[in-house]
Amino acid sequence: MIHEMLEELGSGIAKEREKTKHEIRVCTAAGCMSNGADKVLGAFQSELKERKQTACKAKGVGCMGPCAGGPVVVTHPDNRMHHKVEVSDVPAIIDSIGAAAYTARQVSTDTPFYKRQQKIVLENCSSLDPERLEDYIAHDGYQGLAHVLSEMSSSEVIQEIMASGLRGRGGAGYPTGLKWSTVAKAGGRKKYVVCNADEGDPGAFMDRSVLESDPHRVIEGMAIAAVAVGAEEGYLYVRAEYPLAISRLHKAIRQAERAGVLGKRMLGSTHDFHVQIRLGAGAFVCGEETALLASIEGKAGKPRPRPPYPAESGLWGYSTLINNVETFASIPAIIKNGGDWYASIGTESSKGTKVFALAGSVTNTGLIEVPMGISLREIVFDIGGGVPDGRSFKAVQTGGPSGGCIPAEHLDTPVDFENLAKLGSIMGSGGMIVMDDTANMIDVARYFMEFSMTESCGKCVPCRVGTVHMYNLLGDILDGKATAKDLALLEELCDVTRTASLCGLGQSAPNPVVSTLQYFRSEYDALLVEEAPAVPAAKE
Repeated sequence: MIHEMLEELGSGIAKEREKTKHEIRVCTAAGCMSNGADKVLGAFQSELKERKQTACKAKGVGCMGPCAGGPVVVTHPDNRMHHKVEVSDVPAIIDSIGAAAYTARQVSTDTPFYKRQQKIVLENCSSLDPERLEDYIAHDGYQGLAHVLSEMSSSEVIQEIMASGLRGRGGAGYPTGLKWSTVAKAGGRKKYVVCNADEGDPGAFMDRSVLESDPHRVIEGMAIAAVAVGAEEGYLYVRAEYPLAISRLHKAIRQAERAGVLGKRMLGSTHDFHVQIRLGAGAFVCGEETALLASIEGKAGKPRPRPPYPAESGLWGYSTLINNVETFASIPAIIKNGGDWYASIGTESSKGTKVFALAGSVTNTGLIEVPMGISLREIVFDIGGGVPDGRSFKAVQTGGPSGGCIPAEHLDTPVDFENLAKLGSIMGSGGMIVMDDTANMIDVARYFMEFSMTESCGKCVPCRVGTVHMYNLLGDILDGKATAKDLALLEELCDVTRTASLCGLGQSAPNPVVSTLQYFRSEYDALLVEEAPAVPAAKE
């Protein structure tokens, strides 16, 4: 019965596909929309209607990856991609479908940017309409949930996630299966599932793109988790600065509830799961799980000491499972293909793929998904196309304000949780900023320290005071006012703040400073001044 319900919901799309020979897919994620993708899509639909071309259809899809090239358009099935499309280009692109002619802005997909990626989380983003439940179902959507509801026990689901080796993609890399197991074993009359979509790292747009491009995939991952741990209520915590993602999530939840996929007796089963959206006001610290839970409860978003962990005592004191957007979006594919399949991708300790927002001084900026273990060099120079304008590579910053700056001599390092940590950085949620030889690394460190200082909730002294003093010392160094003693004090403050802060914000805030001191210390030393001689005491 469960699978039959999905087949019926997807039957309309199947009939549409039979009539359609060609699809014109227009990216309608935020990056392309800001460049007029909605007008381009409207122009395609109007032109096709005017030409009475019923065998060709134009539709909006999610993020295709090359965000700097937006608006991006792909014609299917000939798989021709066009960058920076304008309304005036529409007739020529329609004329080129199925013909040998190429348009002026056509881009080859036979390049490392596309071929070196491996898409699991992003597999549907460039092909389905994010605002149509039926399109998601036609791409095998909710099949994983149907399989879990009809053929698997809760323990079997958790075992599959454990076998996959999936680790949390929010930054800490905690084993997902172990977290699910802890919540499943917890007592209490209520349990909650929470999706952490409070993405606040400078230069990061992974979660936003996934929510805008494939919202049902995240909801399905949450529903599978709810069945596994025994929860009936869930929350999506999204920052209010993501209006398009929020709009599409609201629409996806309504569609799923009306179709019987979510809510009471999901897909005709005995399981209930209701999802609500909560908006964050932009506080970076609310990405920390205990601060996030406090915010959902209507309190100030400030972290609390752990233990108890949210798995034991979370929302309103009940056991709560928290994973981020990318983690939940990985779940349907794991259930569909098996944990062993997922574990075959990546490295020994870091399985699967990782989505990165590639930005900064790199030719191909945008959203990418790569297998764990790929080298930084492959990401920056093969997928990213290297540093533009004839400049040379200087560093790549991973992990946002909690991460570190990695120099050229470590470009061949495999990207996984352990290797990045050894270099003094972190995987983080997936921001990756490339810097060329014009970058001032002290200024970079101060930029991230200012961010951490501003975003500190102020609850604990090491973070509240330490980040301010570190920011001021970095300013003194840049202004040529600091001595060797000041630099020693900066290093001491890094150690104290990292060791004594209450939550991950303060504990990781010194990372950009520590990494730039480690790899670019000469830039600091070059700006230090001699200590002023002591002024002799006046004689009485």
